[in-house]
Amino acid sequence: MSKERKWLPPGGCGAQRKISRRFKPLASWLATCALLFSPGLAVHGGLLKPDVDFSNYNVPLYEQIVNRIKAKGAPELGKGKNTRDRYFIVAFAYQDRWHTPQRSHSFISVIHLLPAGKQLGPTSGFRTGKFKGRDFEAFTISWVPHDFDTNPHLCVFDGFGSRLFASWNKCPIIAGKNFTLAETLKLALNNKNAVGMWGPYEVRKEAFDLGVKRMRLLDGGTIRYRADDRVYRKDRVAINCFHAMAGLDQLYPNGGLFGSGFKMWGINGTKRVLIEYTHVARDKGLLLDPVNIRKDLYGFVYAPEPNSHGAYNPFPNASAYHE
Repeated sequence: MSKERKWLPPGGCGAQRKISRRFKPLASWLATCALLFSPGLAVHGGLLKPDVDFSNYNVPLYEQIVNRIKAKGAPELGKGKNTRDRYFIVAFAYQDRWHTPQRSHSFISVIHLLPAGKQLGPTSGFRTGKFKGRDFEAFTISWVPHDFDTNPHLCVFDGFGSRLFASWNKCPIIAGKNFTLAETLKLALNNKNAVGMWGPYEVRKEAFDLGVKRMRLLDGGTIRYRADDRVYRKDRVAINCFHAMAGLDQLYPNGGLFGSGFKMWGINGTKRVLIEYTHVARDKGLLLDPVNIRKDLYGFVYAPEPNSHGAYNPFPNASAYHE
């Protein structure tokens, strides 16, 4: 697997001395722009953001996220007895400090909450449980290589020019697998990644059914995994995590610069999916709740010690975790 190179301008201090006086302001301006907009520059969280919330620091990451889903979802149910089925989606992303595609991921959980007194039918293979005395079933679309938990060395771009020309990418096509929410969050924990979530958002049953259909398609084994799927997604040969969850009513929408998928991983990837959900799904009446992609984002950031500083925090609001 080839890693992305960080290109630097040739020459050092000796080259700088050769710049004439009239070009020094221009050179300084260009250098400043290069530093500000370089994709390889790490943005350290916390510099211009509110302090990270450490009140749940000793609560495991998975439990923190489940608790937030419950807390955000409870007001949606309203007061009194609920007599109808309700359906929700929760969108997620994780990424590291350097926003590398190898350590970035987009995934989504889909939830069906039954009315009070109604029991689940024959098992569907989903995770089941109870919330406020009501049965629920839920599943997650988290499309990764089948052995990603034991072999997390993801090949994204391999070969000279592979970022620009998809056909030059030598990364292999491999078998994919849907990981559960708990399994996916363990991957994020292993890399000490920042994890973001949006929602839960209420959707119609038709949207839930589309999610089930997508999960069945992925689990059927006819589609495999490839991080750079530009050559393979249209023929349904292999797709990445972004396209596995994007477009519940159309399988392979494009994203990124000129539809290339550039930088469409991690938080950016999930934002792109939510843009599509907001415009396409809402037009079809599938998405019931309003979505504010920027304000709805909440994060969970890794901190090695209680109240420690310097955590990577790309979120407007976040809680700390360490396990």
